[in-house]
Order: sequence, then C-alpha cells, then structure tokens
Amino acid sequence: MEIGFDNKKYVKIQSEKIKERFTLFDKLYLEVGGKLFDDSHAARILPGFKNDVKISMFKELKKDLEIIFCINAGDIEKNKTRGEYGITYDQEILKLINNSKKMGFSVNSVVVTLYKNQVSVDKFIKKLNRNGIKTYIHTFTKGYPTDVDTIVSEEGYGANPYIETTKKLILVNAPGPGSGKLATCLSQIYHENKRGVNAGYAKFETFPVWNLPLKHPVNLAYEAATADLKDVNMIDPFHLEKYGTIAVNYNRDVETFPILKNILSKVSKKDIYNSPTDMGVNMVGFCITNESVVEEASKKEIVRRYYNELNNYKMGLCDEDTYKKIKLLMNELKIDENYLDVIKPALEKKEKENGLPVIAIDTGNRIITGKQTDLMTPAGTAVLNALKHISRIPDIYLLSPTVLEPILKLKKDMGNNERLTLSEVLTALSICSVTNPVAYKALKNIKKLQGLEAHSTYIVTGSDRKTLKELKINLTCENDFLEENL
Repeated sequence: MEIGFDNKKYVKIQSEKIKERFTLFDKLYLEVGGKLFDDSHAARILPGFKNDVKISMFKELKKDLEIIFCINAGDIEKNKTRGEYGITYDQEILKLINNSKKMGFSVNSVVVTLYKNQVSVDKFIKKLNRNGIKTYIHTFTKGYPTDVDTIVSEEGYGANPYIETTKKLILVNAPGPGSGKLATCLSQIYHENKRGVNAGYAKFETFPVWNLPLKHPVNLAYEAATADLKDVNMIDPFHLEKYGTIAVNYNRDVETFPILKNILSKVSKKDIYNSPTDMGVNMVGFCITNESVVEEASKKEIVRRYYNELNNYKMGLCDEDTYKKIKLLMNELKIDENYLDVIKPALEKKEKENGLPVIAIDTGNRIITGKQTDLMTPAGTAVLNALKHISRIPDIYLLSPTVLEPILKLKKDMGNNERLTLSEVLTALSICSVTNPVAYKALKNIKKLQGLEAHSTYIVTGSDRKTLKELKINLTCENDFLEENL
C-alpha cells in the first residue's frame, strides 16, 4: 500500500495543538467528533493514518484527562445501530467504556441527553449504575437555541446536574452524531464558571479538513460519509471575514456558530473564538505527504459509500436523496460505479457462472473470485481462494472432510442452511492447520486480507458481512438480495 500520510508527525503536532489550547483555560472540555477508537474512515482515505491514532495520542495526555460519554435517549429508545459494527448505540457506549478502561483511561460518567422518561432508557441507566458507572440525565435545554438569557441561567444549563471532574482535560465523546456532546460541554462550562473555574471549550473533529480546498476529494469523502445527515461542506464566512483566510467547515457548525459564540461569551464573560474554525484543534491537513495517493483513496471511499447507501435504500434504511447526493459527488470527480477495479470482474464472473452469486477480491496483483457452491457461501470460497493466492498455494482442497463432516451434520441437525458461512470456513481452516502445514500457511497470511477491496454481486448480510468486516476487507455490494424474498 502506498503511503500518503505521516502518522508520526500527526501525533506530535496534534498533541502539541491540544496542549497549546490548555494554556487558555484552567480546564478544557474537548468535544471529540468521530470515533475515539478505530477511525477506519480516516485510515481508508489517508493511507498511513493509523485507525487507533486518536486514542494513542491521548495516551500521552492520560494523566491529565478523563472521559465523559454522551448518548441521546431517543437513540436508545429507537435501538439506533452503528452500521459498521452492527451494534446499537447503547452497546457501543459499553464497548467504549470497556476499551477506555482497559487502556487505563479514567471514565468519569455517561450523560443521557434529551431524556423523556423512556422505559428502555431507565433500564439502560440501571444497567450502568449496577456496573459502577455514574450516569447523569440531561433534558431539553429551556430556551434553546434562540433565548440565550434563558439558556445561560438556572432554568437552562443550570437545570442540568453538575458533573464533578478532577482533571484538566475532559474528553466528551459519543457513539454517533446528535448525541448531545456540545450541549454537555456548554452545560459543564456554565457550572464550572459559576464555581470560579476558568473552563473552556474546543472541538477535535478530523473532517472536513479546514486547510484543504472545499472540493478536495478528502472533504468530498466526508460529505459522502455524512450524506444521511445532509451535511454540506462550506467556506467558513466568519473566518474569512476576520482573518481574510479561506477555511473549510460544515453547515451545522457554521449555522450554529453565532448562537454558540453568544452562549460562550455570556458564560465565560469573554470572547475566545472568532469563527467555528477557531474552535477546532485539527492538524490532519498538515500531515498529508502524497496528494495523489490521498486523492485516489478518497475517490475509492466515495464509491464505497455510494454502494453502501444504495444497499441501505434497498433495505429501507435511508431515503433516495442519500445515495443520489453521493452520485453527484462522484459526477463532480468524474468517476462512476465501476471505479473500483474489483467490480467488473465480479459481474463478469457472475455472468459466466449463469447468475450464481459471486464475490471478487482484489489482492493487489490479481483479482480472485469465489462463487456460491453446495458447500460454501461466496464469501467462504472467495476468501479461501484469496488466501491460496496470497500464500502461493496451488488450487487444492485446504479443508479436510473429517473436519467438515461433523460441522455440516451439526448444521443440518439444527435446521440451519447447510452451506458453510465464512466464519465456519475459517474455523474449519484453523482446525485443519493443526495437522496440515498447507492450511497453516494459508491461515498465517490472514492479516494480509486487511484493506483489500471486495465486491459482491448481491447484498451480503448476517454472519458473512460481520466476518468480512472483522477481516477489515473493504466490501461493496450490488443492489440485489441473494434471494428476492422479502
């Protein structure tokens, strides 16, 4: 893989930027946008960016920080799901807490925002409390967004409980957008300043990249990633007016800045920021080392997002405006649905196999395909064939019948589909590797599948989709179900 981003430089200058912001306040509430762990979007469009770089960077500041997680009560009630992991937001909160504690970070609490006495939310709060996790409840802020006098009063932010913190840096993170991170930060700053603490706010959000052009593929890839939220990148007019410098931000931050500036000014009795860009501490744009590599990676990500939203539309998870918006971005960049090299071979193989479902995997020097068989799903055959190619193993059977037979019998006895899923294929391969050196060789190369492109002639769901994600294979799918059975 060609590298286009200097991860080491990023850790250094991003840490310095956050420390620099410390000097303005006694305590800093840092709203962390995107993923705190496993930032796979950034890793895909900035080759060289480590997907755990955020949390690795915060390790250097660990003694000075604690974490507050936010979750919107409505998202708990609706069982809102993280698409890339297939888990609900409340499950994601638990995962974030566990991961943070394992790495030695201090987790302060969970704030449930926009609470309306939902029964499912009460159960979640009880679960957190019984596991020793402090929880706080925030309801709708009276007066928001226009009546600043009420917002910044005992009726507004003052009605929220004060969260006691002991560190200089408070990270405020959430499983997804609309979780109430900003409101939580502002509420805390109100309470802190009432107590005589000079507390301030800053935002650490990787995208859009403020010092790249508005129509740069990296910034367009962000628009594609947030197409369902209707986010639009735009020039920050406040930054341009104040400094005469062009900076890129997005519509929600620009639209709410006058309100936010007014609130911050009233809370802290001084003006710190002149633009939404001023509030950010994002240095990612200074660490791109190869423009062409990053631009190419971003274009590929936009195409992946297009297929993903097209599938979501088919499954009733988004409206048609979402995928159509991404199609417009593709038109701007003069790329189409076949931009990924792996797409046409998958479709050609399906036609050659008389319509059988197929998955193709681009190994870098050759595109390998796998079709549905009586024994395996397309994902199982494709991954096995890719492992053979990567490991330079001839086209031989890697799985022993003595291992397969009891697995197939158990599936049959349980009334399941008799084809082996990808997960079952890999389990069988791991068992065979104990006695078969060739199977061991193939299994040893499984990490080489990470970052490879794959395209399926049908919408991959269930266990196979989950396993392909765990292998970190970039999957796109045609907009057809495996069986047209609603």
